Amino acid sequence: MIHSKENSQHYIWGDQCDSWILKNTQNLSVKQEKMPAGTSEKLHFHKVAEQFFYILKGYAVLYVNEEKFIVQQGESIFVSPESKHFISNESAEEVEFLVISSPPADHDRIEVKE
Repeated sequence: MIHSKENSQHYIWGDQCDSWILKNTQNLSVKQEKMPAGTSEKLHFHKVAEQFFYILKGYAVLYVNEEKFIVQQGESIFVSPESKHFISNESAEEVEFLVISSPPADHDRIEVKE
């Protein structure tokens, strides 16, 4: 089956951010996500899941272990298990990206108290 935003399960996370589940198995999760301008998620880490972010539109700022990375459209970044991280849209435009997790990170997310 061909998957897209139009025929995939959708949910809202954070501050009105969108997520479409393109693939979700025991070993792999692929989501297309959209973040409005000025939004971000909370600092967290995953004990087991590794994640790969690929920017489709705009640019995102990823903070990984207190280091700041600006990831442009057409670029990607890998986040290892146990790495404290969060994604932020610090621009005036929305950002759209793929987040690929192996295994899925849905039940492997630990928020870091600041």
